[in-house]
Amino acid sequence: MFHRTHRLLLRPIWPEDWQALFAGIADEGVVRNLARAPWPYRESDARAFAALPAGPRHPRFLITRARDAQVVGCIGIEPVAEGDAVELGYWIARAFWGQGFATEAGEAALAIAAMLGHRQAVASHFLDNPASGRVLRKLGFDPTGRSSERFSCGRGGAAQVAEYRRILDASASEQQRAA
Repeated sequence: MFHRTHRLLLRPIWPEDWQALFAGIADEGVVRNLARAPWPYRESDARAFAALPAGPRHPRFLITRARDAQVVGCIGIEPVAEGDAVELGYWIARAFWGQGFATEAGEAALAIAAMLGHRQAVASHFLDNPASGRVLRKLGFDPTGRSSERFSCGRGGAAQVAEYRRILDASASEQQRAA
């Protein structure tokens, strides 16, 4: 599955993408804001991640700049253990922070989630990463008012996260497909 936005192309992650993935994520400032990525992030981690299969209802995408195919980051929707929600997760390479790419890619990923029949999405951010909270609010997520501890492999321990939820609008994804 592919998705083109104004500035980005979201495409499947292929095994041969491991070096570009590694170049973007092998940064402690990126990894510490993720739950599942280890620190230090090694080439073998990038190879393993690039080789992971993605389910048809839970895609993961490499975020690339449309004009030159430069890797900006990754984004995906993952199943949640309880309920019918999916979890939005993403990372953006440091060189691309503050340029609106997370919001643009997030809009695309949420439209895809709605198109795939998902009704709601959840997301969270570590409390010491308020920029991600701003992205989630721009994407229409509402704070639940709850915070919890979440383990971060990159931090080597648990840290507080703020939790968000968004109802997905299937009609909005239909309108986007028609455009």
